[in-house]
Amino acid sequence: MFKKVSLIVFIVCRLTINAQFLDTIKSITHKRPSVDARIETRNSFFENGRAKVTGVRLGLIFQKKLRAGVGYSWLSSDISEKKAITNYLGNKDTVNNYLKFGYIAFYTDFVFYKKKRWQVSVPLQWGAGLTWYNYNNGAEDIASSKDYLLLYEPGISVQFKIFRWCGLGTDIAYRFTLQNNQGLRNKLNSPTYGFKFLIWFDQLYYLGFPKSKHSKKYGPADW
Repeated sequence: MFKKVSLIVFIVCRLTINAQFLDTIKSITHKRPSVDARIETRNSFFENGRAKVTGVRLGLIFQKKLRAGVGYSWLSSDISEKKAITNYLGNKDTVNNYLKFGYIAFYTDFVFYKKKRWQVSVPLQWGAGLTWYNYNNGAEDIASSKDYLLLYEPGISVQFKIFRWCGLGTDIAYRFTLQNNQGLRNKLNSPTYGFKFLIWFDQLYYLGFPKSKHSKKYGPADW
């Protein structure tokens, strides 16, 4: 049920903002952008359990309307299944076989609704990476052969400003994957979500140093 609702929401949002997105791109990309650098954590699900994915991103921000860049994400939760092995002593044993994956992804995040305190945007990322398993036989770590992973992750992001310089946010998305490991394919398809406490350091600077050259030129944000 959640998959169907997610798909409907994402398709409607994409169709709604498509024309607006193209018009906005033409008007903002010729202006000087700022840097977008982030470390983030998102939660997803794996076989009814929570799986945390950590990532780093580096890109550009165009007129506070569009973010675009590239990032690297990896599974940071311990997810494992039992595996029967012959250990380094030649004895039968059962160990934890840990799932690993990492991927490089391009991302965009387009703001299509903005009011005094509220902002709604549509983030999207797509990329490729590898998945594999890893276990310890008592003497060393043994990694399985690596499988290719392709992913596409559309979502919706909502922000609420408490003050001009800080706010709260949440991201909800769905991760679609395509890979050559049939056993993992459906397991990695999952809703993802994250909660954020946001600080805009440029606004702190403008408020703290209102007479500086940059503050006079760019000034504090108009909510």
